[in-house]
Amino acid sequence: MANGADPRASKTMIKEENRVAEPLTVSPELSANYAYFFDLDGTLAEIKPHPDQVVVPHNILQLLHRLSTHNAGALALISGRSMAELDALSAPFCFPLAGVHGAERRDINGNTHIVRLPQAIARDVSAQLHAALGNLPGAELEAKGMAFALHYRQAPQHEATLLALAQHITQKWPQLALQPGKCVVEIKPKGANKGEAIAAFMQEAPFAGRIPVFVGDDLTDEAGFDVVNNLGGISVKVGAGATRATGRLAGVPEVWRWLEEINNPQQEKKLMNDRRDGYGSFSRSI
Repeated sequence: MANGADPRASKTMIKEENRVAEPLTVSPELSANYAYFFDLDGTLAEIKPHPDQVVVPHNILQLLHRLSTHNAGALALISGRSMAELDALSAPFCFPLAGVHGAERRDINGNTHIVRLPQAIARDVSAQLHAALGNLPGAELEAKGMAFALHYRQAPQHEATLLALAQHITQKWPQLALQPGKCVVEIKPKGANKGEAIAAFMQEAPFAGRIPVFVGDDLTDEAGFDVVNNLGGISVKVGAGATRATGRLAGVPEVWRWLEEINNPQQEKKLMNDRRDGYGSFSRSI
């Protein structure tokens, strides 16, 4: 894209009905104009048979830290994982976070914003889920305090049963909502989603006034894509499947390569020249 063109214009053509994004072949420049949001599993790290096996390579964490530093800290991880898990996976760095699909959030100043379930509801839901999964070998229950994840990656034959169970729970307790994902069905507080988390960040420093960029791979990320699209930002779907994102990367290795391109020395040199000249830009070609 020529200098001076609208940085929010999308190169990809999205079909109006199913909005399937075409491959993303561009990357933002390393500049001070963007607010970055990244999902973790399936985006920054490959999905593993068990969540405890997931690792974000240290060089990728370093690239994230560098990108954050060049954008005044405007980079956050947005995940279905808890904030404690996200901190462990991103150590030694400490990024702003939204965990459990936005039910818990930590801003740039370390202040936390947490949606809590009434103890009686959390206790009763937990008891019902434990009893049900005892009869579904291979399925796993992950309790997150205010949310519950029903994993069936090791037992795909239980998908329909777990979905029906989650639907029953959310019908019984209207304070809860169902969120399908990749080989998981989650039960979370109603109104908590990645889109709301991104919207909250975008109202705060250092994210406010920037162009949001969100990279995610799952159904849980679509709410985030909607918010970013409405703000004129850049939404990136990782992997196959219909999406409301405006761009696509084929997989986790392509996300890593994309981060390397943003952080490459030529981009940094361009950044310094742009700052010296008093402007920032967005490149649509690599």
